[in-house]
Formats: sequence, structure tokens, C-alpha cells
Amino acid sequence: MLSYRHAFHAGNFADLLKHLIQIEIINYLKKKDKPFDYIDTHAGAGIYQLTGSMADKNKEYLNGIGHFLGERAAESGDLDALIEQVNICQQNNATGDTVLYPGSPAIASQLIRKHDKAWLHELHPADFSLLEQQFHRNRNIYVKKVDGFQGLLGLLPCLSRRAFVLIDPPYEIKDDYEKVVDIVCKAHRKMSNTIFAIWYPVVERERIEVIGSRFKNSGIANICRFELGIKADTQEKGMTSAGMIVINPPWTLFGKMQKQLPELAKIVSQDGNLHFKCEQWVAE
Repeated sequence: MLSYRHAFHAGNFADLLKHLIQIEIINYLKKKDKPFDYIDTHAGAGIYQLTGSMADKNKEYLNGIGHFLGERAAESGDLDALIEQVNICQQNNATGDTVLYPGSPAIASQLIRKHDKAWLHELHPADFSLLEQQFHRNRNIYVKKVDGFQGLLGLLPCLSRRAFVLIDPPYEIKDDYEKVVDIVCKAHRKMSNTIFAIWYPVVERERIEVIGSRFKNSGIANICRFELGIKADTQEKGMTSAGMIVINPPWTLFGKMQKQLPELAKIVSQDGNLHFKCEQWVAE
């Protein structure tokens, strides 16, 4: 149950998509002075060594953030949020030979303001320890060793009445696909204006179709889906695409993804074809 370690996959194409959307949403919320709460249900270790033994095993980052590090950063063109993601990454690599990649907690910590709050949940003992060490001095960042799904339900409705929830489970347990929908529906009933961004892997397309159907029939309005892939769906083992289901997205997000996803698909494709989706599942 607690065997998943994101360090093996840090900085890959799926992280590019997830963190692009995370940055866009946080920057949108910051346009108002009013504080907001950032809630990360499956935070991981917070920051990852791309030169470490885990990330170096499969080198997934090479077909992800690796395209944009160093001199190649200039190739990002009009991908504004990607440029910001690269800048955050470079800020974590000021000296030495170790290449660090910031996960969602580290990105959030560098973007939120002093009057915003971040709630980071992680159950894996090793990753929780790393997460706690990084943020124990941050008075507005709270690290919790509790189940992130239950932690989310306990935090809503939050005092700020503005919240962004990032849900990124490992999907080790097949029930997680169904559980994600159930928890989001419960959380939405507690505070309906919350922005939810739910990450999913495409390993078996049928599972994504099921959760998509459930969300579309949930009664929740304003749902979009953004997906990025490296090759066509297959029956073989392994993730071919990854996506984000976003509820109550910023009004600017859809247009930006329409421009950015084709560009990213060109870069990460392994078969020469473009694999991306930019869809509105449910209208406002």
C-alpha cells in the first residue's frame, strides 16, 4: 500500500502537465489579495534528486523537464508557465552537481504568499520525513502524516473560503479510481467553489472512461479535462498518457492549455504523433 515512491518518476512528462496546471491555478488565485488554502492530498517527498539512484534508474525526466534544462530552456517559446516551472527548478539548483526537481509541495511553497496556507498530506514514512524536514520552519505550511482524502474532508470548508486542491494518488490500489470520485463529490458538497485538480495515469483507458462518466453524471458543473501522452493507448504495460481533471478551472486555463498542449505533445511524443486532449466535460 505504501510502496509507491514518486522519486522514480519525478520530472517526467506527466509532472510537466501536472505542474503547469498547478502553477497556472496558483498564479490565478494570487490575482486577488484575499488569502487562499492550497491542499495537497498526496504530497510525496517535496523535492527530488534527478541525479539520484531512483530517478536515474529509468531516467523518465529526460522526456519531461530534461527537455528544458540548461540551454534548452529557451526552446520553451510561448509556454509561460513552463518557463516559470523551469525557473523554479533552476532556483533549486544554484550550486553543485546534484540536479533537483521541485515537486508540487516545493512549487507551492515558492508561489504562495505569507497570508496563504498550504496543507501537505503524506503517509509514506520516508517521504513524510523528507517533507517535514523541508517545511518545518514555514509557519503557513502544515505537513500532516494522515490519509490525504480524509485530511481534505476535514479541512473544508476552510476559513479563507478559497481553496485549490491537488489530488495526485499513486493509484496502486485499483479502488483509488472510484475513491477519487467519491471523495471529490463529498468535498465539493462541503465547499462548491473549490478548485479541484485531479491527476490520473492512462494505463488502462477503460478506468479513465469510468471515472469520466461518473464525474459527468455527478451533478458537478464546470469540469474540464487536459491530457498529454507520449504514444497511443496500448494493451502493453506502462503509462502512455496522463491527465488532469479540473473542476472550477480559472477562466483563463482552457485557452492556455489549447495553445500549450499541442506544443508539449510535439516535444514528448515517442511515435511522431500528437497525443493530447483539451475538453470541457461539463459546462458552467
